[in-house]
Amino acid sequence: MTVHEDDTPTVRAAGCVLWRRSPFDGGLEICLVHRPKYDDWSHPKGKLKRGEDALTGALREVAEETGHSCTPGTTLPTVRYVANGRPKRVDYWAAEASGGVFTPNHEVDRIVWLPPRAARNRLTQARDRGLVDALLDALHVA
Repeated sequence: MTVHEDDTPTVRAAGCVLWRRSPFDGGLEICLVHRPKYDDWSHPKGKLKRGEDALTGALREVAEETGHSCTPGTTLPTVRYVANGRPKRVDYWAAEASGGVFTPNHEVDRIVWLPPRAARNRLTQARDRGLVDALLDALHVA
């Protein structure tokens, strides 16, 4: 945990913008997770465990929340915001899905694979939408 300027510890988290090529038409699809606790749609992410590095945590969170393994790619922008009165920092990577099967659980009850425009529109938080654009830039997709 890092310390914010006002001595409030920053919550560290990590995640991925998980993508694949559609099995139907080969188009790019992005995986979003639905968290029933917040009734929101987001990229798979979560808090780091004590001593865990960010990339390891991001890959663990993808597996836990989506049931998919993935191959990490380029780093994406870090997102910072305040959650429950505490500063939060989430490090992200682009990650290509390499297989797996989703099983609903208490944390994530649904996932969807959507084309970039639909994913951007489905995301609940505006701060997550920029990550879709960053992924497209990283993959050199218009």
